[in-house]
Amino acid sequence: MAREHELLSPEIVNRGVENSGPYAGSLSFSVRVQRRLPDFLNSVNLKYVRLGYGYLLSHGVYLITAPILIVIFGAQIGKLTFSDLLPTFDTTDAVFLFGLLGILAYIYLETTPCWIYLVDFACYRPPNELKISKKEFIEQARESGNFNDASLEFKQRIIKNSGLGDQTYLPRAVFCPGYRPNLKDGREEAAMVLFGAIDDLLATTKIRPKDIRVLVVNCGVLNTTPSLSAMVINHYKLRHNINSFNLGGMGCSAGIIAIDLAKDLLNAYPGSYALVVSTEVVSNTWYGGNEVDMLLPNCFFRMGAAAVLLSSCRLDRWRSKYEFKQLVRTHKGMDNRSFKCMHLKEDAEGRQGLSVSKDMIEVGGHALKANITTLGPLVLPVSEQVHFFTNLLLKKKTKPYIPDYKQAFEHICILATSKKVLDEIQKNLELTEELMEASRKTLERFGNTSSSSVWYELAYLEANARVKRGDRIWQTAFGSGVKCNSVVWKALRNVEKPERSPWLESSE
Repeated sequence: MAREHELLSPEIVNRGVENSGPYAGSLSFSVRVQRRLPDFLNSVNLKYVRLGYGYLLSHGVYLITAPILIVIFGAQIGKLTFSDLLPTFDTTDAVFLFGLLGILAYIYLETTPCWIYLVDFACYRPPNELKISKKEFIEQARESGNFNDASLEFKQRIIKNSGLGDQTYLPRAVFCPGYRPNLKDGREEAAMVLFGAIDDLLATTKIRPKDIRVLVVNCGVLNTTPSLSAMVINHYKLRHNINSFNLGGMGCSAGIIAIDLAKDLLNAYPGSYALVVSTEVVSNTWYGGNEVDMLLPNCFFRMGAAAVLLSSCRLDRWRSKYEFKQLVRTHKGMDNRSFKCMHLKEDAEGRQGLSVSKDMIEVGGHALKANITTLGPLVLPVSEQVHFFTNLLLKKKTKPYIPDYKQAFEHICILATSKKVLDEIQKNLELTEELMEASRKTLERFGNTSSSSVWYELAYLEANARVKRGDRIWQTAFGSGVKCNSVVWKALRNVEKPERSPWLESSE
């Protein structure tokens, strides 16, 4: 009961003057109780700490083995001199020695994971005629005749405090009277944003489409036959033996899942390129009814897409922007409340839309807490981990020492869901305004573009020349399931302001 009380946030609401009844003419107040994020800094689940160190040890064996072998081999070679080798030189022995060394080098290279590089990425900016302000959003929703007064009032209240600005993008078809999601509008929007992002990426990297070995496309709601990945293959005439995958129904965190899949495939195909494309087709997430729990996505989701080029070729290091470091995935789908908190459904009139439960913030917070607890051992400085374990082993009765995650990263890109969610995360993780700037600016300028949101945030950092050599970037996103996923990149060089960017008006 005490734990439940900690997760509730009371709010006194002024309901105005009573018009009738025994209290007519008097002010009326009510208490609204809302769920909030769990307190990240109050407790740590050791299960996720152990999981994080398990990841660290499984990857660390490769890093430890090589130096040990080099030291041993070097020590033995160091004992020999040229005069020792010369009298005993034998061609057969030399061939055998070099052959053995070659086999050992081959085995080591084949059994260790490939280095994965992020060559470059691109985010799509829709045409100016699709821009929509908050005022226009409410006016066009009213003119469409699809919503009653209560729904319009709810939308107006939500969008006022959403954190969105007046230059986000929406397809105008959703405001047509009686509009319902359909394949025609969905395919047209998907083609616009996907091809727009990929065209920019190919123009920047100069990669030929036929050089791409792996293709992963993710889109939550729109799943067509043929798939969106097949649509990309057809448009760009990709190679006939390409490894293509189409991820659907995985929500806003699917972009990082796509990176994870591409990474595994690049390990299986060393020296290859992988194209990852992330989007959400807004015309298919749009809901034209009056169920309150299904109206929230209308207020936040906006058009956008990102295309990312990854490489497992060692020679690409010199021209790549970032190097892959860590990726951690957390899934809470085994819990019924988490599983049901966001799902696609139909209302009583058969109108399809995304239903968002009032528990979404709380269960999403638990997923985020578990994810960063697992990520901690992989990224935190040794000093922070020593302080944490010293406090844990001594079992002090005072408030436990919680590692400072700000010391692990120079830049943080948190999925731009809503102002309220960003405020809660900033408060719980004690993040500075500078670390939250990319997320807040992306929410204001582009809205919630779902799985591509974290790439618009990284593009913001690049457009402002914030990323320097050696900087560590943490991208984290959460979505239906509930899932929370994190990926960490390390900058290989000072990233200069790009010629093409959704943040630069000159790069039309």
